[in-house]
Amino acid sequence: DAIDTVDSAALVDKLDKRLDRRMPVLIEVNVSGEASKHGCAPGEVISVVDAVLASRMLAFEGFMTVGLRSSSEKEVRSGYALLRGIRDRVGSATGLSGLVLSMGMSGDIEWAIAEGATRVRVGTAVFGARV
Repeated sequence: DAIDTVDSAALVDKLDKRLDRRMPVLIEVNVSGEASKHGCAPGEVISVVDAVLASRMLAFEGFMTVGLRSSSEKEVRSGYALLRGIRDRVGSATGLSGLVLSMGMSGDIEWAIAEGATRVRVGTAVFGARV
């Protein structure tokens, strides 16, 4: 069990009060800036990381994002590179290594892996398109 969509210090606080056991989490970052996507803005990451690290019930594992909905490799990879940079800076600042980068789905898996993804979501490739 894990929570892959933590995106605010307020959510961290709510989870910390409601969970009855320690839960691993990924911080969701909206690297594309699309209104249709969830996640904190890149500039808000540090405050969310700090909240998770101070939490009793949450264990910080890394970051996740849903990439830009685009066929432009350059634009999609730019967002993934941004998240990799955030992960690297947070790792250096906290001394944490091996932080997860969950990014990429069936349509852009190669681009995500090229930008450092350690987890990918390939539901469509395995199960087919949603009906």
